[in-house]
Amino acid sequence: MVDASDDRLRDQEGYEALLAAMGLEPVGTWWLPGVRKAATARRLLAAAAAEREPATGPAAGHASGHAAVHACGPPAGHACGPAAGHASAASPEAAAGLVLAGGREFLLAFEGPHSPRGCRGRAWHRVRIPAADPVPALAALFRAADPDPRGLLVATTDGETVARVDPGPGAPGLLVLTGTSARIEAAARAGARESDEEGAAVWDGFLTSLSAAGPDARLRGAWAEGLVSNPAAPEPVRRALALAEPSLMWLLPPDALVEAVLAQPDPKARIQAVERMPSLGSDDWDRLFRAAATERERWLLATVASDGGAVLGERTCALLAADPSARVRTEAARLAALAVHHRVALTEDPDPGVRATACRRAWPALPPERRRALLTDEAPSVRARARLAQYEEVPLSLADFAGEEPDGEAVETCLLGPDLVEHLLATGDARLRRALATNPRLDPRTVARLAEDPDDGVRYAVALRADLTEEQRAAIRVDVDPSLRSYALPWVVERHEDPEAMRVLAASSHPLVRRSVARARRLPPDVAERLAWDPDRAVQLFLAESCDDAPAEMLLRVWTWWTGSLSSPGRPRTHPNFPREGLLRYADDPHGRMRQLALDDPESCAALVARFARDRDPEVRRRAAEDPRLPVAEAALLAEDPSDGVRATVLRSRRLPARLLADRLRAPDTATTAARNPGLPAHVIEALALHLTGGPG
Repeated sequence: MVDASDDRLRDQEGYEALLAAMGLEPVGTWWLPGVRKAATARRLLAAAAAEREPATGPAAGHASGHAAVHACGPPAGHACGPAAGHASAASPEAAAGLVLAGGREFLLAFEGPHSPRGCRGRAWHRVRIPAADPVPALAALFRAADPDPRGLLVATTDGETVARVDPGPGAPGLLVLTGTSARIEAAARAGARESDEEGAAVWDGFLTSLSAAGPDARLRGAWAEGLVSNPAAPEPVRRALALAEPSLMWLLPPDALVEAVLAQPDPKARIQAVERMPSLGSDDWDRLFRAAATERERWLLATVASDGGAVLGERTCALLAADPSARVRTEAARLAALAVHHRVALTEDPDPGVRATACRRAWPALPPERRRALLTDEAPSVRARARLAQYEEVPLSLADFAGEEPDGEAVETCLLGPDLVEHLLATGDARLRRALATNPRLDPRTVARLAEDPDDGVRYAVALRADLTEEQRAAIRVDVDPSLRSYALPWVVERHEDPEAMRVLAASSHPLVRRSVARARRLPPDVAERLAWDPDRAVQLFLAESCDDAPAEMLLRVWTWWTGSLSSPGRPRTHPNFPREGLLRYADDPHGRMRQLALDDPESCAALVARFARDRDPEVRRRAAEDPRLPVAEAALLAEDPSDGVRATVLRSRRLPARLLADRLRAPDTATTAARNPGLPAHVIEALALHLTGGPG
């Protein structure tokens, strides 16, 4: 038998080794669509065990040598009989027979403190028992000593019958629960009948248990993360939690974020929070720099600002340009917002790193004597940057280029002499020819020669040049992988406000050019209509995400295959042109993404929400879970949905019964999402925050 403390059990290979030692085989994928999670089975079995007293004697038919087990019926207030599910004690042979009814496959998970190391809390895995007589073989696993059978949780392949070995002390017994769906349904109906008084009692009990025995560190961290991003939590509470746990500061709303950063005493935590801030105004940056107590903090802040192209005020820029630290001044020289006179001054800085950084952008404004000084500077790095700047105005010859290390940056940006261009065209170094192909100051003859280069990368770079006509671009032999991630071409973005340029470029043969056009916020109607039927799906997608003039018909088409991006999570459904009327006609559409649109129709009703909560498509159920009209019973039912996304969505619904929400707050795997629920009572939020911070919010 595999040692239960073996670290190999933390990975799939080790898990399968354990299965082999148990006489089991893994079957297919580990992902089981349509089957409720093992956590649901655990909750059902725990509730069943708690609702009846233990039997006083051995269960009928229990194998000799086994102690008494729990015999449990449906919870009080639930429908009785087989339709509501049945819980009972069973012998290992009887339990094995129920689990293996109709085949050799079943679901397996480990639970509790007796689970093999690394396997505790795992999801269901489909396994097969290849023994000639599978029922006795599975029954033997329930009695085995290694792994401890108290860690076993098994179920039929549809999850409707579940069984566990009694996790209590003493010899193991078995608890079997049948009809799990009916039991979940009955529990959901009971939860829907929860009165305000019953809900208040639930929260009183929750807070009493909280003060009696505090949760472990994992649960505390989950609550803190959820509450910081809970829109119902008062801002002082959210700020206090973020100060107590600095890694959560980025979850604060923008107006509270800077205040929390300034109040945070740990410089490292402040920097980490600033790095994750979506945007800061010039006044915010000014306050942050003035609050920076050390040279290292000023340097790190300046690095974040320069890397992110932050817009800083003149006063802040002046302070950074005059900072005592050379590395702070170096970052100041990189700032996009730094005024020219500061750049010029920094070219005379005593530190060579500062001079080298300031040189390139300051060069056009430098007087001749300052240019000569930089070209003859004692520091090689300064001389190198000065030469690069000089050759943007004076042609770089082959002799001068040969005196340096071959530099792709120089080839990309400098004004090149004819002799150097001929050398680069003739060289076998494709890297340098690719750099040459991006240089914006080439003559048409050179561009034409590069367009016929044998290297694919060279031709690809030429095809994206701004100085080509669309006829020239179409003549270049290039292959574009439509699945590759692409960005808007800067030269196309510069022409977004030019309707005629957009008409020409929208007809381009190159998909990256058309994608860049589609990124425009406004487009003439004929251009938007043309791009709406572009054969490149990414063009249609970018049009849906970026352009206010995207046609409604195209938005509906894109909706059928695009679920949203991080940059535009709601598009195309949140696009202003997305249709809102007449969507009820999609209520019975065979395509799940179209069906869910019916809920956006002003004529839709709560009955449709309830119907969609039981839809076969998890995406439709998730959309129902978001709807404020969702009936309470359906919300409770969705909390046990097989889909992770559906469960996470409904756990943020105000429609959840107090008992269910409190239960999910106690479970580490759902505590964060439950703590984000805006329906948490204000006094519960305050009490949790007080518990987590050790003081009032």
